[in-house]
Amino acid sequence: MNQPLAEALTHLRMGNQSFLITFYEEQRDHFARWARRQHQLEPAAAHDLLRAVLVDFYDQVADGRVTKLPPDLRNYLYGMAQEQIQAQKTTAELPKVEASRRQQLLRVFSQLGTDSQQVLMYFYFRGYNFEKVAGKMGFANATVAKLQKTNSLRKLIELRARALGEAADSAVAG
Repeated sequence: MNQPLAEALTHLRMGNQSFLITFYEEQRDHFARWARRQHQLEPAAAHDLLRAVLVDFYDQVADGRVTKLPPDLRNYLYGMAQEQIQAQKTTAELPKVEASRRQQLLRVFSQLGTDSQQVLMYFYFRGYNFEKVAGKMGFANATVAKLQKTNSLRKLIELRARALGEAADSAVAG
């Protein structure tokens, strides 16, 4: 990676992903060895994970969550991979009831409209404040974003209540 890091960040913000492609090409074999040694991942799964981490990193740069490149980018990205692996293990270890509840909630979430999903994702999962949500979604101001988030959450709660009611009805009928 001959490109200076500050320049790479600027290029990433403009949508030029050549820095990440080069990083992937140079690091994929090393990453696969690390993933096998640390987490018993096969090379294909390790390569998929590295690509997912690079996409996540690109999203962080593009939406302003990362404003300067970390001093040790490889270590930073491997740390992101470590977090994803740990999250997958934690999810896999959840009791079946909790896993079932989460799956049901994801099904209900997918029934929301795209805008409602996006507002909730920005606010709850990306931690955006209402000003940033408004900017990302093209709303007039933060108040509109807050109203949209409230309405989206209300819809989600109503859909979940309806789904739970239907599940209870089918359990009684069965």
